[in-house]
Formats: sequence, structure tokens, C-alpha cells
Amino acid sequence: MKIEFWTIGKTNETYLKNGMAIFEKRIKRYLKLEAVLITDVKNAKNLKPQQVKQKEGEKILAKLKNGDFLILLDEKGKHFTSVKFARFIEQQLNQSHHRIIFLVGGSYGFSDTVYQRSNYKIALSEMTFSHQMVRLFFLEQFYRAMTILRNEPYHNV
Repeated sequence: MKIEFWTIGKTNETYLKNGMAIFEKRIKRYLKLEAVLITDVKNAKNLKPQQVKQKEGEKILAKLKNGDFLILLDEKGKHFTSVKFARFIEQQLNQSHHRIIFLVGGSYGFSDTVYQRSNYKIALSEMTFSHQMVRLFFLEQFYRAMTILRNEPYHNV
């Protein structure tokens, strides 16, 4: 089974890139997590938000395969504690999914077709974060989940 972390567009801020690299490296001690960049929509500044979401959705759906388990990082998703998120990850790893894909949408969120195709939605907080910051927060939480599952001391509760 493959675990993939899909994002729309490049990360602009160096501090976010550095933080993401740290947690991607740490996660690879436990399992292979592949980061997949979906390129920005061309001329997005000249399009309405709904059009941008639609075009991003088309790119996402074109990359998905039938056996993929798609998890959206979305403000309307299920809220977890870190421990419960770790158990959720453990459950998914024990399933027979071809790929588990965690997806961070663009700045406008997801198209209706991506919502319909998704298998699950997870919220990182009730607060709103930029889609750039969510990347780092998710990777930190995924790493934390791995340490919880291994009873390692990173998660101090």
C-alpha cells in the first residue's frame, strides 16, 4: 500500500518548505510517504473561484485510480484528537486500499466532484488555516500519529 500526500500548487514560504522537509524525513522512518504536487491552474487570476475549483478538481480526478482511498483535509471534516487520529491511520493501514491519498486543496477548497469522490474528510481544527500552512500542520500530525502508534515519547500526554 502506498501513502501519498497531494497538494495543489507549490509552497511559497521557505519556513514552510523547511518544516515540511523535516517532518517528511521523520515520517520516512516509519513508512514511505510520497509527496505529490498538482500544478496550479493556469491563469487562475482571470477565473472565478468556482472555475478554479472545477479545473483543480479535473486534475485531481484524472490522477485518481479505482482502488484509491481519498481523504480530504477539509474544514467540514471529522475532528480527531491526536491519539484518535493515530488509531484512524492504523485502521486505514490495515485495510486493503491500493493507495491512501491525503489531499490539501487549493485556496478555494474542493469542487463538488472531488467531494463526491472522496472517501473521508478530516478537519485539523475548527479554525481556518491557509492551504499552505495546512501542509505543515498535517505532516506534523501524521508524524505524531506514527510516534503514538510506536509508543515513542514525541507525544507527551
